[in-house]
Amino acid sequence: MKLAILSRNSKLYSTRRLVEAARERGHSVRVLDPLRCYMRISSDGFDMRYKGKPIADYAAVVPRIGASITRYGCAVLRQFELMGTATPNSAAAIARARDKLRCHQVLAAEGIGLPVTVFGDNPDDTGDLLALLGPPPHVIKLNEGTQGAGVMLTEKPSASRATIETLRGLYATFLVQEFIAEAKGADLRCFVVGDQVVAAMRRQAPKGDFRSNLHRGGIARPVRPTRAEAATAVRAAQILGLGVAGVDLIRSARGPLVLEVNSSPGLEGIEAATDIDVAGAVIAHVAMQSALKQRKRNDDLTDS
Repeated sequence: MKLAILSRNSKLYSTRRLVEAARERGHSVRVLDPLRCYMRISSDGFDMRYKGKPIADYAAVVPRIGASITRYGCAVLRQFELMGTATPNSAAAIARARDKLRCHQVLAAEGIGLPVTVFGDNPDDTGDLLALLGPPPHVIKLNEGTQGAGVMLTEKPSASRATIETLRGLYATFLVQEFIAEAKGADLRCFVVGDQVVAAMRRQAPKGDFRSNLHRGGIARPVRPTRAEAATAVRAAQILGLGVAGVDLIRSARGPLVLEVNSSPGLEGIEAATDIDVAGAVIAHVAMQSALKQRKRNDDLTDS
């Protein structure tokens, strides 16, 4: 299989592991910086070039698109899709997952458990908005923040209002959520590949913080998710259309609640915590997906 990995930095752990896993399985692989890919779009076909040379004949592409380049990265990935390349995560699915508000709306509509979330724009409505949510503590999140950045905990109504007013003054888009106290600063990262959770870890926030992200000093250990937790993680990824996803869950008195679905989950933390070859699972899934796509293409040609 001829495989492309869309990544801005070939030295990143996740990118390196995917390259290693692909080569170990006999695949041809190349890392492409999505910002160096440029496209020709016309009614007679789709073409793409990379640093002056044509991009062609890739059976599959694994997107590792950072939040800062979502729009252009998704355009490049969409071009690959239009050129017939298989991908575990489509451009549309990545866009759905990257927008926290949209993601929560889509998941809630399908009955996935979530922390109660409120969203509003006009300052005149702040009091009633917080009343809809209930008493503090409140968790305030930037709509497109990553790795725990832009996530704040407020413990008094006055602090919630002040934080909201500040964010509105900065023209930031944000959500306000209930705080799940019984989780005690811990969450579960379930790494979904296809229709199963291939690895999972429990992340515990450091003392004095409520954010369990490893980039914020959280401590990770392997965990076996319950059947309900695994089913919730897989279903959340499938609802968004993601074949590869990091689904963050929190354990609550009313069952597993989805905090976030990451379309470009990092491999370093979960491989270190679980000692599982997650990169290999991703490559195996992509290879199977590519083979199925090629088989369907051949069947269509036979039928015609």
